[in-house]
Amino acid sequence: MMSMNNRTYGTLGEEAAAAYLDKQGYRILARNFRVGRMGEIDIIGQDGDTLCFIEVKTRSGFGFGTPAQAVSGKKQATITRIAHIYMQNNRYSDVPVRFDIVELIMDRTGSIKDITLIQNAF
Repeated sequence: MMSMNNRTYGTLGEEAAAAYLDKQGYRILARNFRVGRMGEIDIIGQDGDTLCFIEVKTRSGFGFGTPAQAVSGKKQATITRIAHIYMQNNRYSDVPVRFDIVELIMDRTGSIKDITLIQNAF
């Protein structure tokens, strides 16, 4: 298989992450929830009674650190703001909230080498 572009690569990673979360018992509520130019949250799910906002990071290796290390403080702040908007729009209040990261190591043919769920990542 030929190497793929970054967007396709990221989309494959998000698909794999959603399938993995489903197997872990999460209920997927939304994918790619976007708020204008502010940004988006890759996956919104529910783990038991906890509302989870999940960032997916796909990398081909650890050459630039772990995938989770690519979620900067600025990105965390953006995800937090978007999460508040999602909760207001969907009338969530008084529910436990958690921010998770799914790290994927995937080769450029789309074969997943490793997947890690980091709960309470930030």
